[in-house]
Amino acid sequence: MLQLADMRLWSGRTDSEDGRAGERWHQRVSPLQLDNPPGIAILGFASDEGVRRNKGRIGAAKGPRILRLATANLPATFDLPLYDAGNVRVDREDLESAQALLGARINELLANGHFPLVLGGGHEIALGSYQGIARWMRELHREKTLGIINFDAHLDLRIPSPKGSSGTPFYQIAEQCQINGRPFNYLCVGAADNANTPALYNRADELGAEVIRDREISSWNLDKIKQQIRDFTDKVDFLYLTVCLDVLPAAVMPAVSAPSGRGVPLELLEELLDTVLDSNKVCLADMAEFNPYFDIEDHGARTAARLVFQITNGAARSTRQE
Repeated sequence: MLQLADMRLWSGRTDSEDGRAGERWHQRVSPLQLDNPPGIAILGFASDEGVRRNKGRIGAAKGPRILRLATANLPATFDLPLYDAGNVRVDREDLESAQALLGARINELLANGHFPLVLGGGHEIALGSYQGIARWMRELHREKTLGIINFDAHLDLRIPSPKGSSGTPFYQIAEQCQINGRPFNYLCVGAADNANTPALYNRADELGAEVIRDREISSWNLDKIKQQIRDFTDKVDFLYLTVCLDVLPAAVMPAVSAPSGRGVPLELLEELLDTVLDSNKVCLADMAEFNPYFDIEDHGARTAARLVFQITNGAARSTRQE
């Protein structure tokens, strides 16, 4: 089900004495209309059905609402228009229909020149996001190639049994790539050995996926990791960036279905995200697994909002350079 934007969520501090330079997101955002000029379009995916099927802690369906509240006071540091495109909501456990609707909505946004920033919701969001960008590329960029970069403690390459879940989206994407004769270019950054079975790593090898483990990511090894990411981005035309918040340490991000025992430190994650964004190839980004029921005094929401701010400004820089 598609829900219209609830503009009541967008409120916050106003520094009118500073003019436009003092404005915040809640002062710039507007509901998306069909004839709007291209901009950043925030779209929610209110779902935890995939997490429920994956036997995780439900509550991520409330993520889009809380993340909007958390981002409302962010400083408006870019000139692109900012829109709220509403939510796609899962009804009656019908995840597959919601994923298809999400894909259709993303395709529409991309076709109209917008940069979709999708806020989840469980990581089942990834299949819908992929369906949208794949359709857009089939219709307008058939000869181009796509790369998927997933910052995540989990490979999410489980085989649906029998239905998809928050743990299966990239396996399902690989299946769709094979059916459509497209390459499956997938890089998972931050995978935790204690969160992925040998079967999942074997499957990643079989599918030709690239994996950077969380224990490889350190300040003294960061240049090497950045180069691995650049090597990946150099071989594709477009990038789909997806961030599962459980890639962060549990102390920094408690508000997820499966908190990480180690994770990637925030300051290193930010540098790696900038490496991806600096490629100027990211045309779609989403954020998954935020579960406000397990947050502690909004620590997780504030951290997620900081990453949203970074991704949005990176997208705006890329758009200016086109």
